[in-house]
Amino acid sequence: MTYVDNSADLPLLHPGDAGYEDELAGFQLGFAQRPAMVVAARCAAEVAAAVRHAAAGNLPVGVQATGHGLPGAAEGGVLVTTRRMDGITVDAGARTVRVQAGVRWGQVVAAAEPYGLAPLNGSAPSVGAVSYTLGGGLGILAREFGYAADHVRWLEVVTADGEVRQVTRESDPDLYWALLGAGQNFGIVTELEIGLVPVRTLYGGSVAFDGRAVDPAAVLRAYEAWTRTVPEGLTSSFAAVPYPDLPALPPQLRGRYVISVRVAYTGADGDALVAPLREIGPVLADSLRVMPYAESHTIHSDPDFPHAYYGDSAVLRELDVERAGELLRLTGPEASRMCVVQVNHLGGALGRPAPNAVPFREGRFLVRLLAVGEREQARAVLDPAFALLADDTLGRALNFAFGAGDRGAGLYDPETQKRLAGLKEQYDPANLFRRTYGVSAC
Repeated sequence: MTYVDNSADLPLLHPGDAGYEDELAGFQLGFAQRPAMVVAARCAAEVAAAVRHAAAGNLPVGVQATGHGLPGAAEGGVLVTTRRMDGITVDAGARTVRVQAGVRWGQVVAAAEPYGLAPLNGSAPSVGAVSYTLGGGLGILAREFGYAADHVRWLEVVTADGEVRQVTRESDPDLYWALLGAGQNFGIVTELEIGLVPVRTLYGGSVAFDGRAVDPAAVLRAYEAWTRTVPEGLTSSFAAVPYPDLPALPPQLRGRYVISVRVAYTGADGDALVAPLREIGPVLADSLRVMPYAESHTIHSDPDFPHAYYGDSAVLRELDVERAGELLRLTGPEASRMCVVQVNHLGGALGRPAPNAVPFREGRFLVRLLAVGEREQARAVLDPAFALLADDTLGRALNFAFGAGDRGAGLYDPETQKRLAGLKEQYDPANLFRRTYGVSAC
């Protein structure tokens, strides 16, 4: 490891240096970048020094926390890694938590749990809390509480001029609005403060069916009809996963096509509400129960090992169950690549306006498709599937462009896109943070 910018003692790794490859490693193995330098930042001052160094050389800047998503376009430029910035401070009285850029959601859940509080985290505890929130943040209790971005009180961000700014809705309303929904397009957020919710337990889990014993499309139709009957506070999703027959998998999953409905709910009548799901057909597994919030990651049981994947998403006005049934056929066990389908029920608090750039709040469902493997092989399966949904598609979701961030169209509605482009010119006129999606300046 070498150092530049003596005033900041900036840790800098170049290709060929010991530790360079390890510093680039992340959860997403399907895409690789070769930045000219990697800054292993330990504090906001080092992030600021890295940005000033890049600006002086007109180099692109990207940022990587946990590596679940792809960093900004740092090929040949500067990549700032923030995994060492892992401070967490809970204010139980104010029901808030401050998290630094490298903190993962599992850490926040554990820090808040002793106070009977919970963050608005997603399904996977290994995902970075800050990057997730900047992309909106569709959590497991989203229909009750809204997007994570809706609960941010304060942000610390390094902008393209290399300055460390403290941003609130009152102090910098435009930058606050843009940061919450447009990701790292306007700077590198080094810390944020976000509200917690008074949730100690919830009713959650999944009901699973054997997709070879029941008609997956019939399960989806029943699920869509069921969502029309549930209260606003119940959050759920439908999933279809064709598991390969591999020894590494649990015996009950090997070679199975598993169709499931996942539920998270803080009310007391959960068993009554999910009764129709249990009547859809023969149940393969049923994990629905009252659980401590600290066990909420078991609802989805997302894989916790790095792997290669590619995918995208579509926010829908409505779910045409017949076309979605055809989508299940295209992405099922006979597809050329293993594909995971997830359909999130939106609405509720997600539909309420908020002072941020998170778009498409009128959407009723979000369809997420993910294929294991490389980009082109995956797109050969996923593009025809998304085409089936085109008539009802409002746009795409930034947090669920799994490697598809190279395609900018559809991530924002025209009004939001126009406002973001204007603010990009104001805050980053040299396009230092060269995200390849989202605004016309990128």
